[in-house]
Amino acid sequence: MIDNPKESNFARNCLLARRLLERDVRFVQLFHEAWDQHNTLVKDHTKNCKDTDQPVAALLQDLKDRDMLKDTLVIWGGEFGRTPMTQNPGEDNGRDHHNAAFTIWMAGGGVKAGHTHGATDDFGFNINESPVHVHDLNATILHMLGFDHERLTYRFQGRDFRLTDVHGHVVHDILA
Repeated sequence: MIDNPKESNFARNCLLARRLLERDVRFVQLFHEAWDQHNTLVKDHTKNCKDTDQPVAALLQDLKDRDMLKDTLVIWGGEFGRTPMTQNPGEDNGRDHHNAAFTIWMAGGGVKAGHTHGATDDFGFNINESPVHVHDLNATILHMLGFDHERLTYRFQGRDFRLTDVHGHVVHDILA
């Protein structure tokens, strides 16, 4: 239930996503902006989490209740990782971009429920267990969608290209 329709566009979008999926729309992308906190991290992340946490949980529960989650791959991620240390120390702190480690979560669609894959060092700076390259992530997502990433190609300027370039391995450990 959306308590205050004036407050949460994201909650409405989650409801719309579920309705689109019920009507056999094959791909739905939800976007929640304003996660790029280089300052006011605590204040802005608190608001972002409030805007997204319950709506996403409700979307997952709706899909599960309708027996759609097993066939729907839900991916939550950002554009890159974040440094584990603050930027702009003090009350106006934030976090910078970080290309060495990132976190996503996935649910439904053939993902092993409750599985955690990989780990960073104690500081969250470097990967020290089961790294997954972005090509591996893409190969795994394509696999869950029913595509062989090594055979799925597109022709550009007379050459066949793969979405995973010449890289990528399916991460079988996360598959149900």
